[in-house]
Amino acid sequence: MSKISKTDAEWKAQLSDEAFHVARRHGTERAFTSPLNAEKRAGMFACVCCGKPVFASAAKFDSGTGWPSFYEPT
Repeated sequence: MSKISKTDAEWKAQLSDEAFHVARRHGTERAFTSPLNAEKRAGMFACVCCGKPVFASAAKFDSGTGWPSFYEPT
């Protein structure tokens, strides 16, 4: 996969404020607040920046940490 080079302004235009903070500034969301914790549909979880698949929903498990957890990447 080739590296994606964008300015902060370009990333901010593409991402929500929270997604920018988490993906580009090493932030995190508060535990137990992500709607992805309750996500049960079959499919893929994709990178918010590039859209590439990162985890299959079949690899998701409840780790008790308050964040979606997966036992293997795609």
